[in-house]
Amino acid sequence: MPKQTARTLWAARIKQGKAAGRTAALRQPRSASRKAFSGIVLGIDPSLRATGLAALLFKPPAVGRILASETVRPGKEAGLAECLGAIAGAVQRIIETCQPEVVAVEESIYVQNLRTAQKLGAARGAAIGQAALRGLPVHEYPPLRIKQAVVGYGRASKEQVSRQMSLLLGLQEHLPFDEADAAATALCHAMTLGRSEGI
Repeated sequence: MPKQTARTLWAARIKQGKAAGRTAALRQPRSASRKAFSGIVLGIDPSLRATGLAALLFKPPAVGRILASETVRPGKEAGLAECLGAIAGAVQRIIETCQPEVVAVEESIYVQNLRTAQKLGAARGAAIGQAALRGLPVHEYPPLRIKQAVVGYGRASKEQVSRQMSLLLGLQEHLPFDEADAAATALCHAMTLGRSEGI
């Protein structure tokens, strides 16, 4: 039997979840009480040169409201240490400003280049480390799961994610791609946690 990748496993899980959700919906009356996620989530789309950050407030019945967003872009000449310092500093600022209760991070996609993987891992560590220092729980979600939750299609483009997040959050302009991905990660967490609590 061929080895399944994380992407194919998540696709199968999402498909099963849809079927299970339809079955459960048929069994439960429409009036059954549902509990939606409430609180502030910091979404992070880590990258050495363009880390997206977005803090979202979820207060049902609204889908979510953006409190702050930022793309961390160190200068082109910045070395590894400078880039990691910029990421850590930005995460620290947004945590102190928005006071999130939880952090949601987009998982790394598979990369063939070892050097790229190391740099991406370092960027993730700089961001996650700031959350850990403050005792915030960190949840990770694969890109396929995030896009499925937000757009309904796991292969959605960055343009589609940005457009959908702007629509869902009631924004006049589209979010920059990295900030939209971060916001989508935060929304994915709220939707996932809400489902686990009865949505």
